Amino acid sequence: MQIKQVNGHHRGKNEEDGDNRSQPHEEENQSVTRLLGVSLMMSPVLLVLYEGCRPPSEPWRLLGRAEAPLWDWNSLLIVVIYTALQAALYHLPLGYVAEGKLGKDGKRLTYNCNGIHAFLLSAALLVGMWYCGVFKAHSVTDRANSVVSACSLVAFVLAALLYVSSQEVFLRQKDNGSKFGNLVRKFTLGKMTDPRACNIDLKQFFMVRIGFIGWAMVDICYLLENTEEDVLPSLPLLLVSVFQLIYILDFLVDEETVLPTKEFTDEGIGFLMIQGEYVWIPFYSSTPAFFLLQRPAQISIYAATLLTLLFGVGFIFYHHSNEQKDGFRKNPNDPAFAKLETIQSPSGQKLLVSSWFGWVRHPNYLGDIMMNLAWSLPCGFTSIVPYLPCLVCINLLRRRATEIEESCQRKHGKAWEEYCHRVPYKMLPHVY
Repeated sequence: MQIKQVNGHHRGKNEEDGDNRSQPHEEENQSVTRLLGVSLMMSPVLLVLYEGCRPPSEPWRLLGRAEAPLWDWNSLLIVVIYTALQAALYHLPLGYVAEGKLGKDGKRLTYNCNGIHAFLLSAALLVGMWYCGVFKAHSVTDRANSVVSACSLVAFVLAALLYVSSQEVFLRQKDNGSKFGNLVRKFTLGKMTDPRACNIDLKQFFMVRIGFIGWAMVDICYLLENTEEDVLPSLPLLLVSVFQLIYILDFLVDEETVLPTKEFTDEGIGFLMIQGEYVWIPFYSSTPAFFLLQRPAQISIYAATLLTLLFGVGFIFYHHSNEQKDGFRKNPNDPAFAKLETIQSPSGQKLLVSSWFGWVRHPNYLGDIMMNLAWSLPCGFTSIVPYLPCLVCINLLRRRATEIEESCQRKHGKAWEEYCHRVPYKMLPHVY
């Protein structure tokens, strides 16, 4: 369900080989009240969370301080320029073109996968403007409240345009992804599963270019502002930002891994998803960095070494298990997998039961959690606020693992039961 998308990062690489089909009437059963609540409260909740990052002695900016208004036109200009820039970079003749699911015309949909190039150019432009004095990082961070408000407005306008467009398309041709019974569901969850405009796949654009690259740009802004204040960024903030940037870069290098996910193939795109990409992914995910910008902390070099080790081990689990899973899914007869033990499934597929997936059933989830802990712990223990994204991530992955295992049980039957018997732990050996 799309509501899950705003609870944490996109887990394109964390999709297991289960049955990705949506359950019948899943969207229809979601209450209108819940959809409205999640959609309307996303930005206010984030703004309150950001207030919790500031020192307790500082007055709340949400109460209307003149230097931190909830709205200004410059913030809107920043968001619009960023959106236009990413739309232009989408058409760069770089990267590669990946094929996705079958479209309604029976042909494979194609996607420009040049997110890593768009990120590098965006980052170079941002840092270059900052270095030349054209741009000051605090112009964004001081306007955090109004930038979030502007992001919400842009998301609403784009969702409204998409809704109107989908109405026209729906009248001409029935969209197989349209399963929602009333205006609220149609607007918040969306009607079309793969809309396009100006040769841009909008779902890929919002997920990757607005969400993930936006998250990276926010982290870089926090680093640059810290540099403006203290010449060199603090060690805790540097660790958080570098860890998150590595995570984002890993996603962008293998951008096509998002294409077979349930969220990408089956679900509509509406206000909930678009606002999640504009607001939740960039700003909520970077909460630990914002916390350290507001409440500077110090850690020893030994602590930094241990945190780097935690992140590095988690990244190895996450990256290599995903690479193995994706490679085996694409070509199980590859000689690289010849020595791996497998179980034959009635579905015709094989289940890995050795190497990474002979240790725990979701090693990529374990690595993801370790990385999230590594970029939360530098914040210290004076507040729970910077740990909220990590806690939500753990809960999200726990629930996702349960859903995946249920779908694998339906798809693989006794083969999945045998796999669970031979690999009894989901994420943490001898614990869970």
